[in-house]
Amino acid sequence: MNMAAGAFLEARDTLFALRADHPTAQKRFTWPKPERFNWALDYFDPMARDNPATALWIVEEDGSETRLSFADMHLRSQRMATFLRQHGVKRGDRVMLMLPNCLALWEVMLAAIKIGAVMIPATTLLTAEDLVDRIDRADIAQIVTTVQDAAKFDTLPLSTMGRVRGRFATAPRPGWVDLAGADAASTAFTPDGPTAASDPLLLYFTSGTTSRPKLVQHTHISYPIGHLSTMYWIGLQPADVHWNISSPGWAKHAWSCFFAPWNAGACVFAFNQGRFDAQAALAAAARCGVTTLCAPPTVWRLFIQQDLKSFPVRFRELVGAGEPLNPEIIARVQAAWGITIRDGYGQTETCCMIGNAPGQPVTPGAMGRPLPGWQIELLDLDGNPAEEGEVCVALEPRPVGLMAGYAGDAEKTAQVMHAGYYHTGDVAQRNSDGTFTFVGRTDDVFKASDYRISPFELESVLVAHAAVAEAAVVPSPDPARLAVPKAFISCRAGYSPSAELALDVLRYAREHLAAYKRVRRIEFYELPKTISGKIRRVQLRALEQAPRIGGARRPMEFWEEDFPELRR
Repeated sequence: MNMAAGAFLEARDTLFALRADHPTAQKRFTWPKPERFNWALDYFDPMARDNPATALWIVEEDGSETRLSFADMHLRSQRMATFLRQHGVKRGDRVMLMLPNCLALWEVMLAAIKIGAVMIPATTLLTAEDLVDRIDRADIAQIVTTVQDAAKFDTLPLSTMGRVRGRFATAPRPGWVDLAGADAASTAFTPDGPTAASDPLLLYFTSGTTSRPKLVQHTHISYPIGHLSTMYWIGLQPADVHWNISSPGWAKHAWSCFFAPWNAGACVFAFNQGRFDAQAALAAAARCGVTTLCAPPTVWRLFIQQDLKSFPVRFRELVGAGEPLNPEIIARVQAAWGITIRDGYGQTETCCMIGNAPGQPVTPGAMGRPLPGWQIELLDLDGNPAEEGEVCVALEPRPVGLMAGYAGDAEKTAQVMHAGYYHTGDVAQRNSDGTFTFVGRTDDVFKASDYRISPFELESVLVAHAAVAEAAVVPSPDPARLAVPKAFISCRAGYSPSAELALDVLRYAREHLAAYKRVRRIEFYELPKTISGKIRRVQLRALEQAPRIGGARRPMEFWEEDFPELRR
């Protein structure tokens, strides 16, 4: 084992030993900062080689399953790395990875790390417009996807796809390389050279507020080593079966379906459903002996609608992330299973940096305390420490789990990293017990069904409709999704508000936006503006959040549910 891997394991074992002593863990833990490090080659392979413990367990809705040991994953990733290299994937290539929870996802991720390729995870929900934007701006060299989703790329313009050198699919398709060919490849993969710790490893698109989504760049240590804090927060141990309910393509999937559990030597569990069913999910968790579970609040809200005591689950640790948990959820789970759900906080730009660690008393609604390796300060608008202010990360010493920056955009990187801090754009308050409670965003990005939504992105689509002069998108309260995107719209000359026009605009949004970004409510409204002519979204947010007498709607307000044509 090389020195870099030794330092990584020493840091990890410190967190294992101090998992029940958070103050001491904060004092003693220091980030390993090797100059050269390749997590898959230096840590995973030595840990996995000849290791019979289960590494990956994928259960399908029909009861079929894939279950592989660490030793299996070592050999399969060796073959995949050899195969991808034979077909032109090389160090530094930007690889779009658009796969569901299937074996190939984990094989290709390990293989890409070994090769030194740069992964760009993408959700399968992306539209053709999204794909063109990502391929063009990220300079994608290789695409890996399912044979079904490969059809989306085949319809893209040659000006976009002409720059893509390699196409890989999960089954035979003309013009695409079948990933099954990796099964016959050699396991004798040899890297072409050392991997610098600062080399790029992952690029994630974020939601923009007043511009297009940014590209967050992570390195060969910022996520692989940085997620030691995530491992600590979850409370993972080597024998655990860990289920993180998150879709591939989002940063949280890499957090807790890849790096954090495998940093601990735990098993990654996945249960695939066409449509989420809380009862089936809990039954699967009980049947398969899941010991640690991470789920977004949307899922927890669905879980507590079930008779929790009727499921013989074997959970030891339960955590939630994505937004603050409602105290009622925490109380009902505690009453049923005797376990407290613990909140955690982080961003695509970071690993988990604040959380309620195992063994700590949990203040309902609080996201916890700074985790080992993270120095957090709340700063007011003048940059002074405050009891309520922007969540900022001290850069001296710089935490390993922080992004390198926004790829190709030094200006935006400088905007969030200045005066000795990384500025998250989130506001929190400090409680008397030292915990932090999330307050909200400093910008207008909001969450709908646990997906981050950029109003700018949705508004840009809406104003392309012939009848829409201006649009302002805000979150509209929804009992199932917490919030859904709602558009306040003013019409162009020659058009008048009506139910027929609302249907046409909603239908147009469906055709031009990915499903998770869908505008689900519309209100024709005279948009409030500042003296300089800017739309006052804060006023529209307040209007939408205000209580309504008997749930009554305003005269020109329309919901998807009003139109049978949109129901499916």
